[in-house]
Amino acid sequence: MNICIFPGTFNPIHIAHLKMAQIAILKYGFEKIIFIPAYIPPHKKIDEKMAKHRFNMVKLATSNNSRFEVSDIEYKTECKSYTIYTVKKFRNMYGIKGRLNMIIGTDAFSKIKTWYKTDELKDLVHFIVFPRGEDVIKEDDFIGYSFEQVETEKTDISSTEIRNEHANGTVKEVEEYIAENELYH
Repeated sequence: MNICIFPGTFNPIHIAHLKMAQIAILKYGFEKIIFIPAYIPPHKKIDEKMAKHRFNMVKLATSNNSRFEVSDIEYKTECKSYTIYTVKKFRNMYGIKGRLNMIIGTDAFSKIKTWYKTDELKDLVHFIVFPRGEDVIKEDDFIGYSFEQVETEKTDISSTEIRNEHANGTVKEVEEYIAENELYH
């Protein structure tokens, strides 16, 4: 099966996340994009109690697309979510011999060298890098990493803005979930 994983904090998931996944399906012909909400992301400070809500919001946001799937592989561990372990589990589950495809934004990819066991990770993953913020990826800075940058317009939506300013930018079901559960007040 031709799959691509999309791990992230998704605090909350927003339209740009969904757009990146849809572009990846169209450009690469993936049968499934598997969203993987982190339980506790290693590089961010986040309220552990929000894990359940973030997971539920990803399920709501992806429910209308049959090629989107949500995995609880990191959520159910109830500890820090290190990508290397997730990648290894998915490679075993799907019998993947080559590199596993993974969607990532330039903001996260620019810090990939600081990730846990990055030298091992770079041999197992092909990164599909989408433009985010002002980060620019120079190929010479990431020798040894298998990656390609997707040419697409930047979407000026961020989870931080949605949380802090109660801005629009996510799907209706997630907006309703946020309101019902009084999140981000």
